Amino acid sequence: PESQRRDDWGHCPISANLIIDFVAVRGYALGMDNATDENWQVLVSLFPPDWEEQARRTHAIWRQRGITDPGVLLRTFLLHVAKGYSLRETAVRAREAGLAVISDVGLLKRLRRSEVWLHRLCVELWAENGIRIPAEAGRRRARIVDGTIVKEPGKTGSQWRILYSLRLPELRCDFFELTPTVGEGNGESFSRVAVEKGDLLLGDAGYCTASGIESVAARRGDVLVRINPQALILQDRRGRNFPLLRKLQDMKMAGQIGEWPVRVAGTPVSGRVCAVRKSEQAIRRAHRRLERRASKRQSRTKPETWEYAKYVAVFTTVEEAAASSILEWYRIRWQVELVFKRLKGLAQLGHLPKYDERSSRAWLYGKLFVALLTQKLIRVGRDISPWGYELAEGSASQ
Repeated sequence: PESQRRDDWGHCPISANLIIDFVAVRGYALGMDNATDENWQVLVSLFPPDWEEQARRTHAIWRQRGITDPGVLLRTFLLHVAKGYSLRETAVRAREAGLAVISDVGLLKRLRRSEVWLHRLCVELWAENGIRIPAEAGRRRARIVDGTIVKEPGKTGSQWRILYSLRLPELRCDFFELTPTVGEGNGESFSRVAVEKGDLLLGDAGYCTASGIESVAARRGDVLVRINPQALILQDRRGRNFPLLRKLQDMKMAGQIGEWPVRVAGTPVSGRVCAVRKSEQAIRRAHRRLERRASKRQSRTKPETWEYAKYVAVFTTVEEAAASSILEWYRIRWQVELVFKRLKGLAQLGHLPKYDERSSRAWLYGKLFVALLTQKLIRVGRDISPWGYELAEGSASQ
């Protein structure tokens, strides 16, 4: 467009993304193998210190034939979970790259057997983020509920919806359900998740529905959910409509916290609204996202939407915890949400092994491992050394 900046010759710049799969083009040019191995060693330096021993301890590597090297096994898994290749294509690429000779069935068995290993790798990387669980969480089982859609490879590939629950702080997947994206009862909802007394379900605005919240309360669980003003009607304790936006606008300072008792209209469920005003920088970012969305959809953003973007407001049925702790719980849930945003965007969800829950959970942990590894790479990359990698302890010559 004419609005783009031009160079001295009147030419508009053109940008493009170049992605090279080093494994797929092994041997294409002189030195390529060395570059691939060096890249792998840099990646290995970011793994938890005992990652190889964990593979043997959890029986991901359990016999002395086939793939006996944890590094080879993990590199093969990353072709599947990070690149999104099907099991069959992964087996072919691994053979062509000289990594391993294994069938797609054999790879599936290895993936299923590696569930515990991949989970522990995720937990150790997650712990490095320094996430602190509020003290009150010790009396509850905090569970992050989320869902996503995956598509099978090919033009005619079917779409499937994954609904899962991760328990904090151990990131244990305690609920996993795979359904088609179409059909009654296949949407994302708290009502589809198994709930026990003492569970605290944390969800984003997509789970902010009266029916879902009521279903959790009926099973003696609690919820903490980002408020969607268009989907959830709140009332004060006298049964009058709760003026959420007016209450939020009373908070003028960044970091100011407010809380108000409410009830969910049409249900016996009561709880609280806990909210905090964002910083000016965070507000600007939120407004830019609204502008991009409106431009993409060719629509106009409502004035109240601009106002709601200045705050983080959640509804919870937890009564005893301070509002700051409630917001801290949601912040932790948002940290995981950011990881899964990277998972969905950068890692590409790709092909899901739908054979059984065990292999599906292993695939989910593999995806989470890729996203957490990406997060650590970004963090370490800010202070990367001049030679391009971290030195391992004891690497100095004797």
